[in-house]
Amino acid sequence: MRIGILQCDHVRTELRPKFGDYPQMFATMIHNQNPQHDLLNFAACDSELPDQTDLCEAYILTGSASSVYEDLQWIRDLESFVRSLHQQLIPTVGICFGHQLLAQALGGETMKSPKGWGVGITNHRVVANQDWMVPQVDEAKVLVSHQDQVTRLPAQARRILESEFCPNAMFQLGEHIIGCQGHPEFVPEYSHALMEMRKGRMPENVRQAGIDSLTKDTELGPLPLWIENFLKSHQKS
Repeated sequence: MRIGILQCDHVRTELRPKFGDYPQMFATMIHNQNPQHDLLNFAACDSELPDQTDLCEAYILTGSASSVYEDLQWIRDLESFVRSLHQQLIPTVGICFGHQLLAQALGGETMKSPKGWGVGITNHRVVANQDWMVPQVDEAKVLVSHQDQVTRLPAQARRILESEFCPNAMFQLGEHIIGCQGHPEFVPEYSHALMEMRKGRMPENVRQAGIDSLTKDTELGPLPLWIENFLKSHQKS
């Protein structure tokens, strides 16, 4: 399957030698599940988008340090592209910023949460199982790193995962769009490095609890496999 990675940011320069940039993180996550997928990267944050929507069979929107409600041209262009994907029923997955942009572009709302930062590994409840959510579980541990949240889902969207901190943690719209606030592409070491760099930018008790969670809750949920199952359900034979 040819999958387009719509890159919405770059990993900080000092962290790239160890962790790579976002396309490399997603390539590792995707190919660990299915090495046969063909990946194309488009640096949406640098105003690079596919010339036509059918260049790929599916698309994944990455995370970003930007906020979807910022008045930036590349964000507006990406929203327009996402609406075209939706109209054409092209399978699309949004992660963190990508999840928030999908919601905003398709009629929902994203805001900076008064709850502040969500970081580390957090427990999520499954609200509504879907056919592609195999293995089926009642709860899933997910790596998160965000301040913004989807506060209103698009009309007809179904909530799939929720947490106490983030009620709209994952949603599905139609059969072709899913958004996830968590980061299935992150490894705990990268999350730890981000929290070290953000010392002084978030409450110290929140930061330390996030760091502690990386050693206490090491068994992450099946999000990478769920995403593969979702994509596979749309693969043309």
